Amino acid sequence: MDLLLGIDMGTGSTKGVLVDTKGTVIASKSVPHGMDLPRPGWAEVDAEAVWWREVCAISAALAAQVPVGARLAAMCVSGVGPCLLLCDADLRPLRPAILYGIDTRAHAEITALTRELGEQAILDRAGTLLSSQAVGPKIEWVRRHEPQVFESATGWYGSNSYIAAKLTGEYVMDHHTASQCDPLYATRDFDWNHEWAARICGHLPLPRLVWPSEIVGAVSAAAARETGLPAGLPVVAGSVDAYSEAYSVGVRRPGDQMLMYGSTMFLVQVIDEYHSDPTLWTTTGVEPRSLALAAGTSTAGSLISWLQTLTGGVSFDELTAEALNVPPGSEGLLMLPYLAGERTPVFDPQARGLLAGLTLRHGRGHLFRAAYEGIAFGIRQILERFDDAHSGTRTVAVGGGLKSPVWAQAVSDVTGRSQLVPEQAIGASYGGALLAAVGVGLVPPDTDWASIAREITPDPRNQAMYDELYRTWAQLYPNTRDQMHRLAEAESA
Repeated sequence: MDLLLGIDMGTGSTKGVLVDTKGTVIASKSVPHGMDLPRPGWAEVDAEAVWWREVCAISAALAAQVPVGARLAAMCVSGVGPCLLLCDADLRPLRPAILYGIDTRAHAEITALTRELGEQAILDRAGTLLSSQAVGPKIEWVRRHEPQVFESATGWYGSNSYIAAKLTGEYVMDHHTASQCDPLYATRDFDWNHEWAARICGHLPLPRLVWPSEIVGAVSAAAARETGLPAGLPVVAGSVDAYSEAYSVGVRRPGDQMLMYGSTMFLVQVIDEYHSDPTLWTTTGVEPRSLALAAGTSTAGSLISWLQTLTGGVSFDELTAEALNVPPGSEGLLMLPYLAGERTPVFDPQARGLLAGLTLRHGRGHLFRAAYEGIAFGIRQILERFDDAHSGTRTVAVGGGLKSPVWAQAVSDVTGRSQLVPEQAIGASYGGALLAAVGVGLVPPDTDWASIAREITPDPRNQAMYDELYRTWAQLYPNTRDQMHRLAEAESA
């Protein structure tokens, strides 16, 4: 029996699964972790202590569970992204990894690079405008603010490419991760944008590009000693965790969409031809020479956790019951969920949260339902932009947020779209195992391990009410943006 090892380094934990070629999970392992927030707008992780050590621990634990007579055939690691990690020639991190769009430190570099390269030129060549999600401005930030670190670096990595290098010694980056390293990659051409990459990366060499299902190398003897994996084990490239998860639940054809309910919301839609939109991210897909659109919010489950703490730490079940007792529409209470700024579609790190319509008759349950509905209105905004490229034909929902009956139903009611919930929703580690199986040829490239367990359908009784509330909600941000920015500036003064 051939087995595949898939590992994913998420925002809150590292997870691993041992899977056979039919998609059956043999064993799993998870290790929780956090991230460091050393300054306002900064979000970092110690790559060696967290990513590498947890991959080692999970690899050792799962390798020990390979049954007698079975063979570990390949492995694949995905992770949060796009991130920036600078290392020396011995793969020692020179500073903590700078995380994806939740790290907003490079605001000035985004502005300066956009002015230098031209907004329309960036959109045309990279497919995506520069935002806190982009890696290029973060490289520029290190170059300007930590010049000793920049000059000492011999390579730059994302989360999964760092692990691939630690395992195999190969300096690679998968095409999808590279396509999120704006403006360094020419998405339309499936290649580095060598001119701009040379300008921003300076002496740093560009990693060799590979597709997520390609074998990048084999586990070295040194890595085998640290991980408990067999030396020579094929290592498949992997990708950013959200895309690996989309792959795991069968989001593979043009029009397929994934909604990921987590600390933030992340959305992926496969498209059939190149399309750029200044309010979205245009990227390559997981499969060779495929394309996708992506979007992400800055808060989602993190907003619910914040409200739970703010209101006295009441149990999630009790808060859910209170929210269920509030009618859809929250009796006229609307929330802008921009408590950590916002990524798509407004790209504004200085956006702030807002409650509108609050009265003395609103209670805790109203706040929770309004938060879920505010997130859902933001999802509707994004999906409408997705439709400009390719009408959504199938929406698959994943993530821990599906445990809330209020949240998922609100998204279907607000957007008017059904959501398919997979039976097996393990996450990106499961997608990594499938990529490993495809990469070493144990299963055909079109293999899909996903099966649908249930469907969440919109309640037609709420359509007209939500359409009207959405029109009002969509006006809140543009009508208060200037005031938000003044308050953000006062906060940091």
